[in-house]
Amino acid sequence: MSKVRTRFAPSPTGRMHVGNLRTALYAYLITRHEGGDFLLRIEDTDQERQVEGAVDIIYRTLEKAGITHDEGPDKDGGVGPYVQSERQKQGIYMKYAKQLVEKGEAYYCFCDKERLESLHTMIGDKEISIYDKHCLGLSKEEVEANLAAGKPFVIRQNNPRTGTTTFHDEIYGDITVNNEELDDMILIKSDGFPTYNFANVVDDHLMGITHVVRGNEYLSSSPKYNRLYEAFGWEIPVYVHCPLITDEEHKKLSKRCGHSSFEDLLEQGFLPECIVNFVALLGWSPADNQEKMTMQEMIEKFDYTKMSKSPAVFDYGKLKWLNGEYIKEMDDDRYMEMALPHIKKVVTRDCDYEKIAKMVKTRIEVFPDIEALVDFFQEVPEYDSEMYVHKKMKTTKESSLQLLNEVLPVLEAQEDFSNDALFASLSAFAKEKGYKTGFVMWPIRTAVSGKQSTPGGATELMEILGKEESIARIKAAIEKLSE
Repeated sequence: MSKVRTRFAPSPTGRMHVGNLRTALYAYLITRHEGGDFLLRIEDTDQERQVEGAVDIIYRTLEKAGITHDEGPDKDGGVGPYVQSERQKQGIYMKYAKQLVEKGEAYYCFCDKERLESLHTMIGDKEISIYDKHCLGLSKEEVEANLAAGKPFVIRQNNPRTGTTTFHDEIYGDITVNNEELDDMILIKSDGFPTYNFANVVDDHLMGITHVVRGNEYLSSSPKYNRLYEAFGWEIPVYVHCPLITDEEHKKLSKRCGHSSFEDLLEQGFLPECIVNFVALLGWSPADNQEKMTMQEMIEKFDYTKMSKSPAVFDYGKLKWLNGEYIKEMDDDRYMEMALPHIKKVVTRDCDYEKIAKMVKTRIEVFPDIEALVDFFQEVPEYDSEMYVHKKMKTTKESSLQLLNEVLPVLEAQEDFSNDALFASLSAFAKEKGYKTGFVMWPIRTAVSGKQSTPGGATELMEILGKEESIARIKAAIEKLSE
């Protein structure tokens, strides 16, 4: 068997969609699992859709995702150029299109816009256009005369109208289509650029691609690809069509959902390694059902023949859970680097930011979660005094007021405001008064935070706030409860 070679061939049209990232990842995993080569090719034949800076986004995304290519525009492996517009300038596509014309597998089409629009027809509520092969009947002399006169043209594939075409996909098996459904697709556009479909086939063959990984929206085009391979006498690659990715309402994942691209997710506080791990599970799962995996584990476990045919649901809740698991296992230096900016964004007063960060590490799923968890360290938010009522702790507003008045002088006399010292002092106070520890801690925690739930207990919060601020907040709470 020849060496496995896969490619990722994105168009530079903006941020990388999760579906495109999955295509890149699956192609990469197949190659690395088999010890082959992974190529990057930039498909910029659709000049109108190009977005400035999008090529940089492709490189940046792959780098952050940990997907490294063996060949590409920046790594010549001997089958370049790896940018289609550069290949077009070399006349590669026109050369092969003319070969098909000579074989009768393609033909020049000179039809103008008006004639093409007249071919539009409605099937149900869909408007479709199937070319009627009008220009296939032109004589060689007519074609040459039109070309000599500079008449605009496209080159179309000459597909049969009768019989069937069967192709094989590793996930969906053998699929047969009626040839009457195969339109004579354009291979070379009027601007001289190849269409996506034609350039793909030519480049995949010339670059020695053995496995083509793409979304299942290209299933319907595969018979046309196969007919091109057969017309040239080239070996057909292994097709691996990935299932559709939907949102939680089972609609195609679109940009409108706000988390359809890799960069969207990074901006929302997700870790790149978590995103890649999650994306790998959109249509595939390892035999042992392990969910949290390193890239190396994915490479070892990946088996593309076990991919699902069914649409994969982008479960945002599961992604957040998985990201939380990654955060819990982060080393301290990297965690602090990512957590501290979120703390400093909402807490500008002088306090121990690192202690705050450690306190919330196991409580967050994405880094922006930190801000709502710790904003009370800056100032106590407006809160309802009903928060002091807790049935389990048997606290009421009246008992809380009494407790805070009793504990205030204890805290004012406390010199050591460390967590351990505060806890020992308040535990001794509770024992002396015959109170349960929770009965003491609940009103204090509410007073210093103004929150129903906090990332730490009363004494942990007071240690960070410091003596002066803690006592000021307890006095404010006493005043609030006295009203």
